[in-house]
Amino acid sequence: MSEQGDGGLGDAIERSVKPYRGRFPTFDRIPEHGRARADVLREMAELRAIEAARWQEGYASGAVYHGDPAHVAFMNEVYALSSQSNPLHADLWPSTVKYEAEIVAMTAAMLGDVPGVCGTVTAGGTESILLAMKAYRDRAYEQGIDRPAMVTPATAHVAFDKASRYFCIDKITVPVGPDGRADVAAVEAAITPETVVVVGSSPNFPNGLVDPIEELSELARARGIGFHTDACLGGFVLPWAEKLGYPVPPFDFRLPGVTSMSADTHKFGYAAKGTSVVLYRDQDLRHHQYYKKAGWPGGLYLSPTLAGSRPGALSAVCWATMVTIGEDGYLDATRRILETAEVVKDGVNAVDGLEVIGDPLFDVAFRATDDGLNVYAVNDVMSHRGWSLNPLQDPPAVHLCVTLRHTVDGVAGRFLDDLAASVAEVRANPEAGGDMAPVYGMANMVEMHGTVEELLQAYLDLLYEP
Repeated sequence: MSEQGDGGLGDAIERSVKPYRGRFPTFDRIPEHGRARADVLREMAELRAIEAARWQEGYASGAVYHGDPAHVAFMNEVYALSSQSNPLHADLWPSTVKYEAEIVAMTAAMLGDVPGVCGTVTAGGTESILLAMKAYRDRAYEQGIDRPAMVTPATAHVAFDKASRYFCIDKITVPVGPDGRADVAAVEAAITPETVVVVGSSPNFPNGLVDPIEELSELARARGIGFHTDACLGGFVLPWAEKLGYPVPPFDFRLPGVTSMSADTHKFGYAAKGTSVVLYRDQDLRHHQYYKKAGWPGGLYLSPTLAGSRPGALSAVCWATMVTIGEDGYLDATRRILETAEVVKDGVNAVDGLEVIGDPLFDVAFRATDDGLNVYAVNDVMSHRGWSLNPLQDPPAVHLCVTLRHTVDGVAGRFLDDLAASVAEVRANPEAGGDMAPVYGMANMVEMHGTVEELLQAYLDLLYEP
């Protein structure tokens, strides 16, 4: 992307993702002589110190969901105890088998406590979604369906699109209703004899709203097809919010039509990055997720997820996190997050020219209320003030996913002050911002999708340049 010239978009992105060029040693081959461990540790500590300030001080949307230094230190200690473990070798590390089985059981109990629900630990929400869709596809093949299809709302996570491409599942996308949630009638109209699974989000990533899971799952159940609740974002918030008395619509296995779920332990479960849970109503569906090979010269091979070898230390950290936080800890964390989110929602709605989309619990999306205010330019100015927010499309919007980092005294107020100041700056100077606002403007035009995807491809290439 650097070919666009000095001062261009490519240069801005390159400065953002490659800020250490010229400041720290760069290696494009293995050094002839190994460096001293003390020097490497010192350099890595310096890099960590540079990067930690933004997320520690609450400038990030989502990304780091806990971040308390004592909690991070505890997770690091647990990781060190299990750094060599690999669940592929269950005979060597049965402790990892224990941790993963109990992570699945605890998550299943939290999400309905229905007998028979089972699942696996995965590497993240995307893998959980991929595996669930693969399971539905493979079951469909067994049932004689050659071109299986999924029906998803437009706000469903892009991982479902990835699953469609990876596993050759037709994906039928339906628009959401005016309330920003899945349109039940549109979903019903999209179901065909080839449909093997319907999808709903609790909540969806873009605007933080919970789809009508009860109605959608009943559509699926009445037709004998699967229904997946994507609770990657809300799985470790909504159960506790319900216990705290917040209005949480039904979304989990207590609904008989829900046949699978995904929930991320590395988000509001507060584990280290790299774990999620995919759950199934019964073992038959989970069996279609597995990979098994009896005739390989290398021996009997079996793997429950996409990977073979996996870092057992991440599962150990996840297990230790869940059992040390406990229900009382999750309830307290959720209460703090939801109270802070109320402050954020009220504050955003008080900014002239902005409004919150719907009434989300904690993932607060907002858009401009008049054509004279470019919300992407507002996001660019917020970036210049240190904030890392999430730009959204259709409609153009930005969101802040409220985490424990935002519950610290003063963070929510700082966000709202900076937001009001950024809106005023964009109104006074329509050319303010200017980094990503033009790209998102192009992305909202169908005829420009190819150009934007070329930019995204160049961005990915840049990530792997030394």
